[in-house]
Amino acid sequence: MVTKIKFGTDGWRATIADDFTVENVARVTYATGLWLKANYEHPTVVIGHDCRFAGELFMETATKVLLSQGIHVRMSRGFVSTPMISLAAKQFDCQIGIILTASHNPPSYNGFKLKAFFGGPLAPWHVQEVEDIIPDTCPVNYNDVSLDGAISAGQLEIVDIETRYVDHVKANFDLDAIANSGLNLVYDAMYGAGQNVLRRILPNTQFLHCDYNPSFHGQAPEPIAKNLKELEAYIKEKGNIHCALATDGDADRIGLYNGKGEFVDSHHIILLLIHYMVKYKQMTGKVVIAFSVTPRVEKMCKHYGLELQTTKIGFKEIASIMVEDDVLLGGEESGGIAVKGHIPERDGIWMGLIIWEFMAKSGKTLDELIAEVYEIVGEFKFERSDLHITEELKQRIIANCKADNYKSFGTYNVADLKTIDGFKYFFDDKRWVMIRPSGTEPVLRTYAEAPTLDEVRVILKATEETICK
Repeated sequence: MVTKIKFGTDGWRATIADDFTVENVARVTYATGLWLKANYEHPTVVIGHDCRFAGELFMETATKVLLSQGIHVRMSRGFVSTPMISLAAKQFDCQIGIILTASHNPPSYNGFKLKAFFGGPLAPWHVQEVEDIIPDTCPVNYNDVSLDGAISAGQLEIVDIETRYVDHVKANFDLDAIANSGLNLVYDAMYGAGQNVLRRILPNTQFLHCDYNPSFHGQAPEPIAKNLKELEAYIKEKGNIHCALATDGDADRIGLYNGKGEFVDSHHIILLLIHYMVKYKQMTGKVVIAFSVTPRVEKMCKHYGLELQTTKIGFKEIASIMVEDDVLLGGEESGGIAVKGHIPERDGIWMGLIIWEFMAKSGKTLDELIAEVYEIVGEFKFERSDLHITEELKQRIIANCKADNYKSFGTYNVADLKTIDGFKYFFDDKRWVMIRPSGTEPVLRTYAEAPTLDEVRVILKATEETICK
């Protein structure tokens, strides 16, 4: 039976050697090539892979398929991050960038992401056009294609995408200010594709999990607190760390820790970035956030007189707006954030460097900078819980949400419900919970916000007990 290939909120992902096979990668690539040739006279593609198992094999397969279709390809040797491919697509003026990655998913997964010429995710409607023409089998004999022959013929170029990215970072940050600030900084690459960049630009940083390990030591490379226990322990053991940055498998998502070893979630990072760029750097523009992001961003935008727009989940929704409008920042709860002055793409390292530059230039600790944010929006805490439940129960819960059957969760009564993408139940202006199935994994996500972490966990527990009974 032919595998039906579907793109989720951020590319196509599947289990390696099950659905993510050489033949299926060839099928998706062939459709991409067809789409390119239908839309562009002389299309070019830049392609790379992350640190996952068999990444080079899958990349070379895709490259051979494109070459067999007469498409010019620029290919990276060695692993690269998603932001590196997106930047390269823009710099090289390629019509498409392809990155073989499953981002933050477990080690058994791999994936296929499409990037547009502007340096961000290909628009959802174009992705759908590609998906609609994926053939049941790849009709070209890609095994007969010689990469060396294509290089000799000038149809394939080998490019150093990581160095281009490093040069771009050096041109946009005051790295000397960070290096000479006296800050003790840590970077945890989670064995992902960002592991070389910080060593090249800030070599005095302390490094964790910055070596090649396609199994990610058995840990899904998602930079959330439950996956970063070694980093947390390292900060607490050292006792003199000022800030720690973590990025996911393809380095487009950010995780952050303060000097006490406490996790700083994406909502706080988004608020910090807006605060720094507007108050300290005098920048302007619209703010675009995904539906799961804290409503405190609305308070921040009102404070600074910024327009705010909320989108469905999936960074491609945000990127489409960033290409058309004057956007200061686009961000989502899962750690994907983009800012003005860079590409319209999530970039964990770039966001981390902005925070480190903010600390270095202000002479303040991360907690002191967060206190500045709290003066504007009020203090709050957030946490997400991923419920691994049966498909039957998940569908029943979603049906109940759609029928508006949940009027309370424990002692918390619902005052308002918003349904842009998922179900966001507001109890008051300081407390809410959201329920939404993942677009890339077989889980149901619950998100909650309240003034204290203890209360957040009470809300999450009450929500689980209510919906899973």
